[in-house]
Amino acid sequence: MGHHAAMAADSTPSMYEPIPELAYFRLLVGDTQTIPLLEAAVCIAADAYPALDLQAALSEFDGLARLLADRCRGASTEHARLQRTLRFFYGESGFAGNASNYYDPDNSYLHKVMQTRRGIPISLAVLFCEPARHVGLDVEGVAFPGHFLLKAQLHEGMAIIDPFTGESLDHTALERRAAPYGVRPERLLHPASAHQILIRMLSNLQAIHGQQGQHDLLEKVEARLQILHDAQPG
Repeated sequence: MGHHAAMAADSTPSMYEPIPELAYFRLLVGDTQTIPLLEAAVCIAADAYPALDLQAALSEFDGLARLLADRCRGASTEHARLQRTLRFFYGESGFAGNASNYYDPDNSYLHKVMQTRRGIPISLAVLFCEPARHVGLDVEGVAFPGHFLLKAQLHEGMAIIDPFTGESLDHTALERRAAPYGVRPERLLHPASAHQILIRMLSNLQAIHGQQGQHDLLEKVEARLQILHDAQPG
């Protein structure tokens, strides 16, 4: 990946050396209050795809956000913008949950999710939030146990969305999902921080690599998890 930092002053000024992958990740997540979630989440894929072009991937996400902004022109309410965003993401752009190959690690690598349009709830949620915020929607990830969700705070009320399908969940559906945990669903709908989201994404990969015996990838994921556990709240 192309992270570059200027070398020391006594080096040739035009020379650059790459920042090692983990050092770059440490820079991104060092202050847990200011983590650029999309960039940090995309970086994770460099463990499996060393040639990953981070800037190209981020440009692709910007393109998605620009397209959505175009689709939302003239939508006068937040509810209308949310409906158009859902149609754009799950309809026109074709994003969906990868039900047939749920445990494929590519479902957690955002540049691959962009290519295949298939992911798991948390990766789809991260991708959905960015363009949604671009059109002025207050959408956040929710670390609901077992299945990551999205929460949109609208003037018209709150909407809870299953990022795997794009469907809105009513209170009955939420109660059914919360029942195994013995608590009211409201107790499980707190927004997840960027720090918590990255830990959950990496923990998913840790489980997958462990089950598949991918020890080199497992080590890399655990090194990133350690960096996140060491990171300081701002």
